[in-house]
Formats: sequence, C-alpha cells, structure tokens
Amino acid sequence: MLQVLRYINLSNNRLTGGLPGCWCGLHALWFMNLSENLLIGKLSDCWWNLQALEYMNLSNNSFSGEIHAGKSSHNCSLKSLYLAKNGFSGVFPQVLWGCKLLVTLDIGSNRFFGALPPWIVIQVPSLQILSLRSNNFTGEIPLELSRLPQLQLLDMANNSFTGAIPVAFGNLTSMRDPENTSTPRRLDGTKYQDRININWKGQELTFQRNLRLLTGIDLSRNFLSQCIPKELTKLKGLRFLNLSRNHLSCNIPEDIGSLIFLECLDVSSNELTGNIPLSISSLTALSTFNISNNLLSGKIPVGSQMQTLTDPSIYSNNSGLCGFPLEIPCANTSLAPDERNDEEVDHWMYYFVIAGIVFGFWLWFGVLFTIKTWRCGFLLFVDGMQCNFTKNVSY
Repeated sequence: MLQVLRYINLSNNRLTGGLPGCWCGLHALWFMNLSENLLIGKLSDCWWNLQALEYMNLSNNSFSGEIHAGKSSHNCSLKSLYLAKNGFSGVFPQVLWGCKLLVTLDIGSNRFFGALPPWIVIQVPSLQILSLRSNNFTGEIPLELSRLPQLQLLDMANNSFTGAIPVAFGNLTSMRDPENTSTPRRLDGTKYQDRININWKGQELTFQRNLRLLTGIDLSRNFLSQCIPKELTKLKGLRFLNLSRNHLSCNIPEDIGSLIFLECLDVSSNELTGNIPLSISSLTALSTFNISNNLLSGKIPVGSQMQTLTDPSIYSNNSGLCGFPLEIPCANTSLAPDERNDEEVDHWMYYFVIAGIVFGFWLWFGVLFTIKTWRCGFLLFVDGMQCNFTKNVSY
C-alpha cells in the first residue's frame, strides 16, 4: 500500500526522531512536507533516489550532517527543495548535480561552507529562486550565476563572500524586464505553491501568492568590495536591492533612478563616497531606503518620493551630508551638484552682463573716433556745453 503513496504532509507538528527507513521505498512519492517539526538525524542517500519526488520540504527541523549523495548516483526529478533552518553542513550539495527541473532551492540558515561551484548554471539551469543566506560560503560570487536565464530572486546574505559584485549580473534576464518574471507554479493542481522567506523591509516574511512579483538581490552582510556595478541599473524589474554591511566603495551609480519598480534600497554600512544621485528622487515606489554609515557628502536630494523618507537615521553617520531631514544646514562648500551648477550659472550671467557693458562702451567710442562727422559733432557739443558753463559761472 505504501508503495503507491504519492502525498505526505505532516508539517507543523511536534514529530521527533529520524525519518523512517522504509520511506525510501516510496517510489511513487512526489510531494513530501515535513517542515516545522523536531526531526533529527542525517539524510540517507536513498532519499535522493526517489525519482518521482518533485516537492521536498524539510525546513525548520534539526537535521544535521553532510549530504553525501554523489553527482551521478540518482536521477533528479526535484522542482522545489527546502532544507532551510537545520544543521546541515559540508560543501554545496553535489546531489543537486543534474537537477535540471529544479526551480526553487532554499538551503539557508545551515552550516554549508566553501565556494559555490560553477556547474550550477549547467546542471541546475531552471533556477528561479536561490536562497543561500546565513551559511558559511566563501570565495567570490561565480560569474556563472548571471547566466541563469530565469533567476528572479537571489539571496546570498550573511555569508563570507569576497571580491566584487559581478558586472555580469546586469545580464540577469528575468530581472531586466518585470514582464519576464514567472507565474505562480502549482504542483499537479494542488493548493501548494513555491514559497520563500526573505528579509523584506527589515522583517523576515514568507512570500507565496505574490512570489511572481518578487524580484530582487540580497548580498548584505558579506565581505564584498570595490564599486557597485553600474550594470545593476539595467535590472529594471528589481523590487528590492540590499547591499548593506559590506566594504563597497566609490559612488552610488548615477542611473539608480532607472530602477522604477524598486521598493527597497539598502546600501548602508559600506564605504561609499560622493553625492546621493539626484535620480533617486524619481523612484516613486521607494518606501524603504537606507544609506547610513558611509562616507557620502553633499545635499540630500529633495522632491518627489524623497519627501516621504524623513527618518534622519537612514542618513546618519555620513559626515558630509546636509539638508532636510538632517539638522545640518548646507554651506556653499557642500552644496549638492544641482545647486553648485545654479551658482555657476549666476556667476556666468554676471560675467556676460559686465562684458556686455564694456563691449557696448568701447563700441560707441570706436564708432565715434572712426566716423569723422560723428567725432566733429561730439566735439562741437562738448565745446558748446563748456561755453554755457563758463557764461553761467561769470554771471
């Protein structure tokens, strides 16, 4: 009887112990949800040989140990895999080699370590949602991730990644155009949909029904350095971008205002310099914004959406910033670029007026001295005025 069992949902209970070994014989099983329990132990290699299994959710338990199944020991049919909030360890699971149908992968909040393998893009090409947050991954972010054509949500926060943000991220197809994002995916007509927990506006929230609209990148709490690539401004479908708590430097890209759907932008606690780009004022959907703890300077842009971002703390610890909502007035030496430009225009206007007066004066005298009749008339006029003045004085 158990051999034809296709559906198991025992989530949100208080189940303890390990997974029964007899379940490895459930070859017809395509849906298994054991999340939110107290299960422990290691995952046997046999779990990865269930060739009908499409949905596997073991998140929020106390499973531990490494996932040992090798690259070619199984035929992967998984479409959604959730292993988050356990105690799994080891390198990025090689059991995912060949999971070409896998759409959602959440292995966050475990103890995985090491570098991400570049084979992800070839062996797991259908990924739309990839969550690796709160592990111990190291090394540089693989350029190959930019070649995942359907990737719409990338969460790599709270790891130990180093190096630069790949410029190639500007080629993430599903993030470049909001119309390219996926449609909600149900499993064989059931009510279950892909879901993911992300840090949204400072809170960890679970997204499910609106997951199709969720497009974003979270690289916060790593050791990334160098500049924020201007190529990220090509990702016009982004809803959130979190690059906080790294070592990023240089200026914020001037074209940041082209991300017209952006709702959350956090670049706090970096080493960013320069002015806040004026284009930020055009982000009409922006509701969460944080640039605190940087080296920014100049006047805070005003107008449009910036008028609603009035919490001084989101601009704090930038010694060069001034203007509303900070209680720091802007001196002439620290004016924003637009005001400096206005001042320069005023100076040039004064120069042109003075030049016009001087030119007009010398033009009049030039004509006077080059045309004989005008010169004689002017001299006779002066002589006449002198005679009249002399007569008045003598009387």
